[in-house]
Amino acid sequence: MSYETIVERVAAAADRVGRSSDEITIVAVSKSMGVKEILSVYDRGHRDFGENRAQEMAEKAVLLPADIRWHFIGSLQTNKARLIRANTYLLHSMDRDSLASSWLKGPGLPSPVLVQVNVGLEPQKSGIEPGETAGFVSYLTHLGLQVIGLMAIPPAPERAEQSRPFFAALRDLRDDIQSENKAVSHLSMGMTDDFEVAIEEGSSMIRVGRAIFGPRRYSE
Repeated sequence: MSYETIVERVAAAADRVGRSSDEITIVAVSKSMGVKEILSVYDRGHRDFGENRAQEMAEKAVLLPADIRWHFIGSLQTNKARLIRANTYLLHSMDRDSLASSWLKGPGLPSPVLVQVNVGLEPQKSGIEPGETAGFVSYLTHLGLQVIGLMAIPPAPERAEQSRPFFAALRDLRDDIQSENKAVSHLSMGMTDDFEVAIEEGSSMIRVGRAIFGPRRYSE
């Protein structure tokens, strides 16, 4: 697959449900990719890249163009927040009080966040339980954080269609919260194996790595 193919599939999925592809951000997940691979996508005009390791993202941010919008999409340790805070465009994985406190520390205003929701109630995964999400969003807002949406990683599907109920549940949860807090509008959901279903269910950000960059490998 290729970057251009993903762009075409995003547009087709959006069109099927009467949406514009302009509403959807493709976050090219560049974890384990080197500068050369990232620049090959950057040179096609792409600017949104996602990383899930703080040290790796911090190292890449100083080597790559300053207009890249870095999305941190992985579980973030509180003691690593300082490494990426200044370079992060959007934190997708806000999921606990201690991380909120760490994200607030430092010069200037912190970047906006998405609250990660454990939609499948999987014990091995990070995220707030769906029933606790509205209260957590309210708590973060009162702390002074800008919460602009929700993120989820559903149970790994054998078929893309199996993710649909989880995406629909996250959208419904967003809609309920948005009735009280208009700022909570974005949905970060959908990856290589199910992003088209996610778009059909209202995703505004998809996180695609393997389909753009190919198999994961560590490069210089």
